[in-house]
Amino acid sequence: MRAMGEYGPVNAGKFAEIAAAARPVVLRGQVVSWPAVAAAQAGLLDRYLRDQASTRAAPCVVGLPSLKGRFFYREDMRGMNFGRRDAPLGEVLDQLQQQADAAEPLALAMQSAPTDLVLPGFADANRLDLLPESVRPRIWIGNRIHVATHYDSNDNIACVVGGRRRFTLFPPDQAENLYIGPLELTPAGTPVSMVDVDAPDLASYPRFANALDSALTAELAPGDAIFIPYLWWHSVRSLDPLSVLVNYWWSALPEVLSPVDALLHALVALRAQPESRRAAWRALFDHLVFDDAAAVHLPIAARGVSGDLTDDERQQVVQQLARKLSGRS
Repeated sequence: MRAMGEYGPVNAGKFAEIAAAARPVVLRGQVVSWPAVAAAQAGLLDRYLRDQASTRAAPCVVGLPSLKGRFFYREDMRGMNFGRRDAPLGEVLDQLQQQADAAEPLALAMQSAPTDLVLPGFADANRLDLLPESVRPRIWIGNRIHVATHYDSNDNIACVVGGRRRFTLFPPDQAENLYIGPLELTPAGTPVSMVDVDAPDLASYPRFANALDSALTAELAPGDAIFIPYLWWHSVRSLDPLSVLVNYWWSALPEVLSPVDALLHALVALRAQPESRRAAWRALFDHLVFDDAAAVHLPIAARGVSGDLTDDERQQVVQQLARKLSGRS
């Protein structure tokens, strides 16, 4: 496991170069000028959030002290080891304050709540000038919790407002060493690694040692930010009784069909095929999907889905697929 690359605060032009390189980077002090960060450094973050909080409810998760903050599957893999409910931010802050004094605190978090919903005015007072204003922030508030290793289907900037967070990242090519859990039943919508980064069971998951050789890690303090590229696996551990993070997800490309949906379709269509057929399809996928030169021998007008489709043309193909999958002609 190696330390992640770092920059000091960067401007939008430099960040565009960083994002184009598609490598994770820590941006030390990127949002240290935010009023919310100043409040955290003065020990006034709870009051700052309460003063702006709406009464609108947002998704929350809660788990027993025995979880030690790790939101994950139950032992039988038939469900999760935590519960879900919606609550307003003020109520969550009350609970976090109570749990801070508990000998064995509950694991508690509000996750991925749009700041426009739960903290109106936060985005205007605490601006990130690296992205278009149309990219709206989300807030994550909790105590000492551990989010299992997962990926995002977007690029991501995460900004630490209060408390410290430790990030552990794995490149996309380490997927086979991460022992991916069920695709249909997930803690938060995307697949997770079955391995606990902080206490890996290498007897059960021996290839995870290879993943650790490629892992990058960093601990962030209030005011720091991190760029997590598309499909990079990451585990996040909150280290303090009140931990607040704001993140921004965005995609440089319009997505009319989710790659995850394509993956699920491929699994259903191909997984049960004999090995000889799967090998044949693997060759076709490698050539037609992942080889940019697969159709250069054809005139541009004849390349169809193997060429560069317009948004309208891509949408037409998606509609055709939808009709086929629904059994309509």
